[in-house]
Amino acid sequence: MRLLDRTPKGIVTTPYGEALLVRGRAAFDELRQGIIIRDIEFIADPSAGELKIGCPESIAAGFLVSVLEKFSRDHPRVKLHVVPVYTPTMEFPELHDRKIDLAFARLAKDPVDGRLSEELNAEVLFNDRYSVVVGDKSKWARRKVGLADLVDEPWIMTPLDALGDSFVAGAFRKHGLEPPSLIITTFSIHLRNNLVGNGEFITALPRSVLQIYRSAHVLRELPIELSVRPPVAIVTLRNRTLTPVVQLFIQCAREIAKFSCPARR
Repeated sequence: MRLLDRTPKGIVTTPYGEALLVRGRAAFDELRQGIIIRDIEFIADPSAGELKIGCPESIAAGFLVSVLEKFSRDHPRVKLHVVPVYTPTMEFPELHDRKIDLAFARLAKDPVDGRLSEELNAEVLFNDRYSVVVGDKSKWARRKVGLADLVDEPWIMTPLDALGDSFVAGAFRKHGLEPPSLIITTFSIHLRNNLVGNGEFITALPRSVLQIYRSAHVLRELPIELSVRPPVAIVTLRNRTLTPVVQLFIQCAREIAKFSCPARR
């Protein structure tokens, strides 16, 4: 059927076209009152929505704290879900399975051209220097000390084959030393800081964590240069459209990294 007629005054609908418009308006009104349109409008609203963040403990306990504080203050209607990632890998299955919108990661090296792979983007925010840390009551707190003095001391760390603290094992080997034998292995920052703060144990912490917990747990940084500064990055899927909320969150993370981190790029 002909839907439009051309007249000297312009294009007008035929009766068939008008019937289609009437039914079309009704259909869109029903859609707008339904879940689909409301969901799309909700996602497109940069001041609302939901965001799922994958994050290992060592970043969640440090850098992420400042990001969440600022973002929640600036965008109180956004619901944030932090999903723990205990053993992050370079595959990031949670991203591929759409279980999270973005991931924070401590990388072994800088990504090439902003990519980790053909499917993953990685934006480096800052380099997070590791420090050797003891409690204020530790016998090493006020001594001149080197790595060789600490090899046989009681250490508490994440497993040395985990991505984050493999850097620390590498620092010992660079000095011709075997990595320390770990008395306790854990991914819990809270447990590590409490035990180190009591004075019995030694650990290595990223500076972004140390600056938050230094006072509360009476932690002291030893004057040892580990030369370990792994990049902290935000990882996203290359083939996935970022919602306005995700883009706002990434911008917030950039701002915190630029103005607040002790070891900025």
